Amino acid sequence: MAANRKLLAAAVACAAAFVGITGCSSEEKDPFDGMSADKIAKKAADASKGAGSFRVSGEGKQDAKTVKVDFSVAKSGDCEGKMDGGKGGIAELLVSGDTQYMKGDEAFWKDAMGGSGKASTLKDKWVKTPNAKGEGICNADAMFQTKDLKKLKRGDDSEVGGKKAAVLTKNESGKKTSFYVAAEGKPYFLKVVTSGKEDPGTMNFTDYGKPVAVKAPAPGDVMDMEELMKP
Repeated sequence: MAANRKLLAAAVACAAAFVGITGCSSEEKDPFDGMSADKIAKKAADASKGAGSFRVSGEGKQDAKTVKVDFSVAKSGDCEGKMDGGKGGIAELLVSGDTQYMKGDEAFWKDAMGGSGKASTLKDKWVKTPNAKGEGICNADAMFQTKDLKKLKRGDDSEVGGKKAAVLTKNESGKKTSFYVAAEGKPYFLKVVTSGKEDPGTMNFTDYGKPVAVKAPAPGDVMDMEELMKP
């Protein structure tokens, strides 16, 4: 009976905490207890790749220009998304199988082609080029490489979108990169923040495992870059 009274008293204390009468706490177990920062990062890379599909969005600087991106990547390696380069123009990118399709405004094509007079011709047209497999934002293996996830240090935990996250940092050549790994549920990468003089930015990762269907443009809406570049 004494044991039952103690359990009842504990339950009352916890219930009272919900209405602000008193406090009730319990220690949350660290899912990465005993693991080095490098091992946590590898676990996150394996989980993120294993999800098959994901969405990456954010902004960063490239060649002193601010670029915003928002891409959804399918398990197959196909993907679709948008890039906003400000004065550098806006473009949509779509990868389907062995082909990459890009559609941009005139500012984008002028910037991409060094002011070429063909920019107006390409405006708002889908332009196709061969897809370089194994590279770029549409490849999960390239996105979540483990070779750069070395010599990390774990800092204080934080939150990303209301989810508890372990924070792993790396300082190299004046560049600091912080990797936020979900400490609840699957250990996915939630955010990567890079700071420093060169190419700072923030990328957010969401929608892991969510199906992504990518459909190639109709042939009549597509122009071939190789044909366009012929003299």
